[in-house]
Amino acid sequence: MSPTAIGILALTLSLDAFVAALGRGAVERPAGWARALRTGAIFGAIEALTPLIGWGLGVAASQHVAAVDHWVAFTLLGAAGLHMTFHALTARPEAPRPASLWGTVATAVGSSIDAMAVGVSLAFLQVNILAVAAAVGLATLAMSTTGVLAGRLLGRRLGRIVGVLGGLALIALGASILAEHLAEG
Repeated sequence: MSPTAIGILALTLSLDAFVAALGRGAVERPAGWARALRTGAIFGAIEALTPLIGWGLGVAASQHVAAVDHWVAFTLLGAAGLHMTFHALTARPEAPRPASLWGTVATAVGSSIDAMAVGVSLAFLQVNILAVAAAVGLATLAMSTTGVLAGRLLGRRLGRIVGVLGGLALIALGASILAEHLAEG
């Protein structure tokens, strides 16, 4: 796999993390640089680990992982999206919620299931999986840090709308993963 292909793959896999981080930045406080970097680091680390896990599972038993990865992604992204949407609609503007470590981890895991599926497919190719995982992690760190900061700025102007749109985007992402896999099968 060429460096260009690895870069494109890394950016593509980090887009869903960007969308999730955008919504988190809009509804969580505080969402300054430190919070954005923390969120980016969590998203980046999980996004870097999932292709490694997928690759390992692909080497061991790809047919079993491929059978359920879309349901896991749909469930995690749907739950995170519903929670984000509900919170955006019910939170009082004068009392934004603090960012939760476990909420951030759950969102990061939900948005990284596709990277695990990619890792499974990479198990059948001649690739340096460590280089791919590092590229994916770094791209996701940058994209999700940017997403939190952009969400913070947009959240000040658009408030609940950005939170609802971020939640709905997560739900749509989960539904599209499920629909794509069901259409293939």
